[in-house]
Amino acid sequence: MNILILGSGGREHTFAWKISQSPLCSRIYIAPGNAGTMQHGINLPIGVTDFPAIKKAVIEKNIHLVVVGPEIPLVEGIYDYFKKEKSLRQIPVIGPSAKAAQLEGSKAFAKKFMASQDIPTAGYREFAQNELAEGMDYIATLTPPVVLKADGLAGGKGVLILDDIKEAQAEFKAMLEGKFGTASSKIVIEDFLDGIEFSVFVLTDGTNYKVLPIAKDYKRIGEGDTGLNTGGMGAVSPVPFVDATLFKKVEERIIQPTIAGIQAQQLEYKGFIFIGLIKVGDDPYVIEYNCRMGDPETEVVLPRLNNDLVELLLATARGTLDKTTIEIDQRSATTVMLVSGGYPEAYEKGKVITGIEQVRDSIVFHAGTTTNEQQVITNGGRVMAITSYGNDFKKAVALSKKNAKKISFDKKYYRTDIGFDL
Repeated sequence: MNILILGSGGREHTFAWKISQSPLCSRIYIAPGNAGTMQHGINLPIGVTDFPAIKKAVIEKNIHLVVVGPEIPLVEGIYDYFKKEKSLRQIPVIGPSAKAAQLEGSKAFAKKFMASQDIPTAGYREFAQNELAEGMDYIATLTPPVVLKADGLAGGKGVLILDDIKEAQAEFKAMLEGKFGTASSKIVIEDFLDGIEFSVFVLTDGTNYKVLPIAKDYKRIGEGDTGLNTGGMGAVSPVPFVDATLFKKVEERIIQPTIAGIQAQQLEYKGFIFIGLIKVGDDPYVIEYNCRMGDPETEVVLPRLNNDLVELLLATARGTLDKTTIEIDQRSATTVMLVSGGYPEAYEKGKVITGIEQVRDSIVFHAGTTTNEQQVITNGGRVMAITSYGNDFKKAVALSKKNAKKISFDKKYYRTDIGFDL
């Protein structure tokens, strides 16, 4: 069968790498893809929200399955678009409907959803643009840190944690006045939860679910989790502190009520649910939902999945996930992200990348790369992820760092402390 993957990052390269291993897959297309995805399939110069161009490609290339990587096409309704178009109706799309994707697309929607299912999460209030004064007064009553979240999609940059009330009020005002565009036309102010974070990935057909390997990512640019938030600087799987007792709480208090809520609210959902969690004391709380796989966690989750991914995705589309069993590689997997100098703020593109062919015993997943006259060049803030296996996460991290040194481009940067807090 022919499969189309939408997206251009490390997550999509990992999907292409994993899907290419399936005997069920004849040909892979990636739209728009990157320099790494070309190793596994054919890149198509199509934007992820250009639904008419996607439709044309699906028909012309005889696509049998569409796997959606990033959140924006899901929130904008690509699942619904396929359902409405007569020529596309029979082609499964892995991802939720636009309404179900509001679990990621709207923080306020997600909070109300969690409240309806008694899912543990931080206490909160929400404020719209006409409630600036009320919001300012509310912040004045809080004890820092103050957590401000843009309601809509803000490219991973819409969450601020502030230690000063005056600064929190200033940022709240700036957000309501358009700091993150329409994404911050509504703000959720949350209680601060103090603990350690981890990520759980669930594949659901809307009724049944399977839990994929658990991971932990590192969002801050600087060593020791300092500096600005990024899209992710590295990840580890499994997570040593997630034992059977904690996982049982996650499954009973969070995963099962989430699936029950999807059914109760009649949300169409055939795809991945990323649940961002924080362990406070001995208990898990939900920080956020994403309606797709995370990045760079995908780069450690899929390498630990021994199943044929295409078989799992077809079972998801057909509603037969209950007939499958997840098989997990018992080794640790870690990934270290190489980024452009200046990221997550201003950075330059077009830097020539060398040394990829010198990497041994690690997998190089491309993220922000493209090609120019046979050369691989940088094309984003996060450039590539170096994934390694090990008998424990420390050995895996050491191997990723060893190979990270072999790859060169101008102003290359990476964190050397992934897993430092485990």
